[in-house]
Amino acid sequence: MLKRIATVKRDTKETKIEVKLNLDGSGNYRIATGIAFLDHMLGLFAKHGLFDLEVKAKGDLDVDIHHTNEDVGICLGLAFDKALGDKKGIKRFAGAGVPMDEALARITLDISGRPSLYLTQDKKVKIAARSKSEYNFEDAKHFLRSFCQEAGINAHIDILAGEDLHHVLESVFKALGRSMDNATKTDPRIKGIPSTKGTI
Repeated sequence: MLKRIATVKRDTKETKIEVKLNLDGSGNYRIATGIAFLDHMLGLFAKHGLFDLEVKAKGDLDVDIHHTNEDVGICLGLAFDKALGDKKGIKRFAGAGVPMDEALARITLDISGRPSLYLTQDKKVKIAARSKSEYNFEDAKHFLRSFCQEAGINAHIDILAGEDLHHVLESVFKALGRSMDNATKTDPRIKGIPSTKGTI
């Protein structure tokens, strides 16, 4: 089987990022974005997705985390798209639900080539707000949207329960890892591109 690996580099006036990805890894990771909470989430993503992942990022964190957070999402999405190549034989669709104490997130996704993100929150979910200096829910949404856009993924993320932001986002990133692992797996019964159109 061909190795499904990719390296993506992005160098702008705002950030300098390098991502190395092996889809068929064992969950080894080295993450250094300068945003400690994002490092933690990406470690969970790699561990539970069984991806080998290296991320090195330097950004204008003296301004804020916005550019680094977005550009890491962009590069990770590009790395998945590149590593998947022509996408022949992949399962394409997958989903996973993951609890983390009081929090519960469910992700259903399609590596469709038609990127979009739909994030819904149950009415009973009341996530405690954090200060603006910390990683917050909007930061996570921005990261996930950038990732989906560049990876060509249609993702539905449903937050079904939760109060603590850390727990909620931990359940989201673990569920994303498990979903991406299942969707990117190959199945010998699938011949060619998994689409009646013949392309993704």
